[in-house]
Amino acid sequence: MQTSNWQQTAPGVWRLTIGNPQGITPLSLMGVLPKDEALQQLPQVNPPFTRESIEIKDLGDYLLLSIPLNRTEKLYGTGLQLLRMNQRGRNRYLRVNSDPKQDTGETHAPVPFYISDLGYGVLVDTSRIVTMYCGSTMRQEETLSEDIRDRNTNKGWKATLVASRVEIKLPREGAHVYLFGGPTLSDVVARYNLFCGGGTLPPKWGLGFWHRVPTLYTDEQVLEEAEQFRQHDMPCDVIGLEPGWHSHSYPVTYEWEKSRFPEPEQFVKELDRKGFRVNLWEHPFVSPKSELYEDLKPLSGSHSVWGGLAPDYSLPEAVSLYKKQHEEEHVNIGVAGYKLDECDGSDLTNNSWMFPGHAQFPSGLDGEQMRQMYGLMFQKMTTELYRSKNRRTYGLVRASNTAASSMPYVLYSDLYDHKQFIRGVCNASFSGLLWTPEVRRARNAEDWVRRMQTVIFSPLAMLNAWGDGTKPWSFPEVEDTVRHYIKLRMRLLPYLYTAFAAYREKGIPPFRAMPFVMSPAEIAEAEAIQAEAAEQTLNTTDGAYGKKKVREWDDQYMVGDALLVAPLVEGETEREVLLPSGVWYGLETGERYEGGCIIRIQCGLERIPVFVKNGSIIPMMPALSHVPPLGTQVPLELIHFGDAAGEGNLYDDDGESFDYEAGVCGLWKATVIQHTDGSYEGQLTGPTEKPQAYSTVTWRFAQIRL
Repeated sequence: MQTSNWQQTAPGVWRLTIGNPQGITPLSLMGVLPKDEALQQLPQVNPPFTRESIEIKDLGDYLLLSIPLNRTEKLYGTGLQLLRMNQRGRNRYLRVNSDPKQDTGETHAPVPFYISDLGYGVLVDTSRIVTMYCGSTMRQEETLSEDIRDRNTNKGWKATLVASRVEIKLPREGAHVYLFGGPTLSDVVARYNLFCGGGTLPPKWGLGFWHRVPTLYTDEQVLEEAEQFRQHDMPCDVIGLEPGWHSHSYPVTYEWEKSRFPEPEQFVKELDRKGFRVNLWEHPFVSPKSELYEDLKPLSGSHSVWGGLAPDYSLPEAVSLYKKQHEEEHVNIGVAGYKLDECDGSDLTNNSWMFPGHAQFPSGLDGEQMRQMYGLMFQKMTTELYRSKNRRTYGLVRASNTAASSMPYVLYSDLYDHKQFIRGVCNASFSGLLWTPEVRRARNAEDWVRRMQTVIFSPLAMLNAWGDGTKPWSFPEVEDTVRHYIKLRMRLLPYLYTAFAAYREKGIPPFRAMPFVMSPAEIAEAEAIQAEAAEQTLNTTDGAYGKKKVREWDDQYMVGDALLVAPLVEGETEREVLLPSGVWYGLETGERYEGGCIIRIQCGLERIPVFVKNGSIIPMMPALSHVPPLGTQVPLELIHFGDAAGEGNLYDDDGESFDYEAGVCGLWKATVIQHTDGSYEGQLTGPTEKPQAYSTVTWRFAQIRL
């Protein structure tokens, strides 16, 4: 089939239409406009292969797209993958599914987008399930004789030979395929995010600390728990209500349970007066007891879930009904956002639930298409609802897909493996996604602290106590440590907010994996050192082909441009850290490190390893009990680290509305220079002397620790 009809659709982005794609796709559903001006600022380069080398074959039931690979390139992305970072050599069956415990590719957010460390990316825009063979298949004519080894005698034998192509199964009707240029991996991801409308900019309160209360709490119990946060001197901005706020759940009504919340508006206003926003849990399946039921019934799919309707939200009429009810019952009384649960379906847990792939919907979509896009539909509807009020929202979602970067939602899971959760922070950064390693419970105080430390350095810092009622002070022996890190989160809010602004304007993820900041050669060298030190005996517990994996450095990540976070989990008191080149300091220890190598650090429970780059300028504010309301000014402190001159950015706006899109915002540059006498001078330059949110600006120079 022809592969020459590529069209440039944006700077550095090309599209190939294969076959005759049918129906809506994630990109057409989201309808976001590329940020062309920002895209034009990126280097304009071509991929490291010719478009003519891309092959398409018609194999009857499906089409096969084949793209060249070289022998050493690594492949990242394919959505929220919790079990590995480098996808090279793996098959990715990209179906939306909850709680994946096997490394098949199924996940809450299976974005059919892979990125090469050689500096290009490939996206398939379809509402169908895509299978990507990421260098895991070997054609007979391309098999090299030197790769064929005797397993009995040759220790270099590999179960997965080095393939020369990625093969992608496409739906029979075809699909749109997009090619993103680099030249670096970071440029590819930025270009993808900008093509999808840029990254999200949460409201300031969304970056504070969140707490979700037990399922059947009443309004009085919620207010009492909120007051306990203030009494314990624990910052908190958002209180989340779980299923019990509904008059009926599983399926849901979206209506308040009057025995627990007799005066919802008064309740929400009382929490707001105390500095708390309210976030409501919900899922898609509408109960017969809901007032929406009869109107939504003819607009819903052929199959029910938990006895509830599965509305077809590709239909404007269904969207209008949903928005009207949510606006009147929730948004107009001050509810700040939603936790969009269970829009993924389950085939990998003890129970299977979801409409089937053969389900039919009034729009003509089938169950496979609807399931792949249901999470996107809910994100889009709720975001549009808040935008109509000129209010930003921030929330949680359990399913997502392509073009989600501009949506103010963070992914989560019912899984609870701490190391996988850390890997999720890394992997989400490749695919325009955000992920929270939320805290729910702990085996002991050590597990509690380590999970809390990780979640503080994530896109959404949340304790989810819906099931067992845990609180930040549940382990009194470590309460001070937990308080310290929640307060550190609050102090870093100007820095975090600026990192999200770069996500919106430049497509740069605020939390990102090490391949964003280290070259392929540097990563390969670090992996080689680890492989040489690794035990090479057969790992029979992992199967007949299992040997010790090469370390991928998927347990550490950057927060913004200046901070490197290397979490520890329960049972660990030391770890290795891969530091990029340059000089780094322990953020809370002041210890100096030469980068460009692997270091080993020891760390007590009272501390998470965080490193700050020499010359960085970190904007910080006081550790308040909650994000200050609009119009309240607080002091700003600009902390310069190390002995090198440097610069950094500070972004600010009202933190609540979309007025920044009309230019009601500002970007300030903080610069530190060193005079010949060794003294330092700081300058803050921007549209005004300082941002409106801050009362005073002070500097600290040549610091080596907070």
